[in-house]
Amino acid sequence: MASGGGGTMADDPQRNFRSAYYEKVGFRGVEEKKSLEILLKDNPLDLEKLSTFSQRFPLPSMYRIHVWKVLLGILPPHSDSHALVGGYRKEQYQDILEALEVMRYINSSTPSTHVYLRMFQLESQTLPRCSETSSPDEENEDFLSISRAMEEIVDDPVDCYWLVKCFVNQYHTKFGDSVPHLPKSLEHYLSQEEPRLLNHLKNSGALHQLPYNLWFRCCFAGCLPESSLQRVWDKVISGSCKILVFVALEILLSYKIILMGINRPEGMVKFLCNGFNVTLKTMVLVVCLVREVLFVIVAFDHHRGNGVHHGAAVSE
Repeated sequence: MASGGGGTMADDPQRNFRSAYYEKVGFRGVEEKKSLEILLKDNPLDLEKLSTFSQRFPLPSMYRIHVWKVLLGILPPHSDSHALVGGYRKEQYQDILEALEVMRYINSSTPSTHVYLRMFQLESQTLPRCSETSSPDEENEDFLSISRAMEEIVDDPVDCYWLVKCFVNQYHTKFGDSVPHLPKSLEHYLSQEEPRLLNHLKNSGALHQLPYNLWFRCCFAGCLPESSLQRVWDKVISGSCKILVFVALEILLSYKIILMGINRPEGMVKFLCNGFNVTLKTMVLVVCLVREVLFVIVAFDHHRGNGVHHGAAVSE
């Protein structure tokens, strides 16, 4: 296709760079958007192929929410049922909302994230009595953090609730057993990449006080910029929690010099929770996503029987 200046796609340096990159990692001539559009024309949609695509490439922003809905089970694989099921989801949302209003758990001044939490509790049969409602516990705080981040990504409250609910449910179901082991996996990779930093974290007593909840329970909600967080969640939603370990690792490596200069664990935790620079965070994630793509390729080769060993990989 010719461009406005009369050049061809072969003259586009950005496209040539992208093509060269994909050739280097083993996916010759892949055009992400066009490939995804082909997958989205299938009826029924092939969930395995969509998951594999999401693992290997960042989702185009115009299709991200739709793919998330399909992978999370909010919409069924059969595309011709999407409008009908979407209508049912909206009706169910309104029914739950009205029930909570009648029971006086929520009102017009209740923050939307707390509304989502009460809806989630009602559906999961964990709604406390009105007289027993208090400040959210740790698990509920995780839900609220993810809700706040999802609100920055999704405008429609119906979509936002269903995405948060299904994201949290899927994460706990798929990775609930793996999450407690993620800090140990991070320690393993850090020992290989930067043992001096690991020893400093151990000697200062900071290793066990790192913000693991923020990283591994909230999936970096409220920690990374929205554009970067979406790419991390692409991987989590499509079936891998390894990305969380690699993001945490790249954060530690990128701020190694600063962390080595802090001797008090509370100082390190405060910096890691509040001291980030957005530009640096985005750079960290670019490096991390390249690492994740390569890791997935190695794992893929291993599953095909090529006998490639990929270390202490956490469960997918």
